[in-house]
Amino acid sequence: MKDVFIVGSKGIPAKYGGFETFVDNLVSRQINKNIKYHVACMTFNKNCKNYDYNGADCQEISIPNIGGAKAIIYDLKALNWSLEKIKKNDLHNGIIYILACRIGPFLNSYVKKFHRYGFKVWVNPDGHEWKRAKWSKPVREYWKYSERLMVKNADFLICDSKTIEKYIHSEYEKYEPQTTFIAYGADVTKSGLTEKDKVVKEWFNKFSIKFDQYFLIVGRFVPENNFETMIREFMSSDVENDLVIITNVEKNKFYNELKEKTHFDKDWFYNIWY
Repeated sequence: MKDVFIVGSKGIPAKYGGFETFVDNLVSRQINKNIKYHVACMTFNKNCKNYDYNGADCQEISIPNIGGAKAIIYDLKALNWSLEKIKKNDLHNGIIYILACRIGPFLNSYVKKFHRYGFKVWVNPDGHEWKRAKWSKPVREYWKYSERLMVKNADFLICDSKTIEKYIHSEYEKYEPQTTFIAYGADVTKSGLTEKDKVVKEWFNKFSIKFDQYFLIVGRFVPENNFETMIREFMSSDVENDLVIITNVEKNKFYNELKEKTHFDKDWFYNIWY
């Protein structure tokens, strides 16, 4: 039996987010029964639960809700949980799979501990976290520093983008990183719903949308997803189709700046955000 500890997602069952959806599908669609998944799950509750989800051993990790730093605390506590479980159950020759590059300054010491039990440390570097506009300059500098140390100390890196894999090799060539590319999966099964189904009709009627006469945007409500460009260009165009945006709207600084720049709230499609 190969034990795989997954650290870095908010947990499963997935409610939102790429990593969470990935882990949920990895567990739910498992074929090789010789793998045992152990998944760390974030919670702000003091009373942490341990539960089974589609055969995966899921452990809630309690952390304080203190903004961006909570993700670092969560990863470290999740690694401690993984190490304790490995020691207690005398596990050997498994994998620690860390999602994102948040704990670079601390990783080397953990890698040495996991290696004592034959566990390899794999990392998914995600994207350019250090470029994201939502972070202040000091935070972006930390993410870049952390990324470098994650690449340096990881045994293996799994990139879900060919561009990221190329960047890892060019930016950190001196570390000779071992990588592979595995694309994000997608459920391509055609929906059984049609425009005649009640639930579909109700949704279209609710937002006054005409079937097959709209453009659809689905994405996280963050600056780097280019909402400003898409909204601005749509509003300045003369297309007859409507624009439907489905996103996790947060009335934060980005929301207020976007409204000020584009005045989307004066356009009729504004109500579709909700």
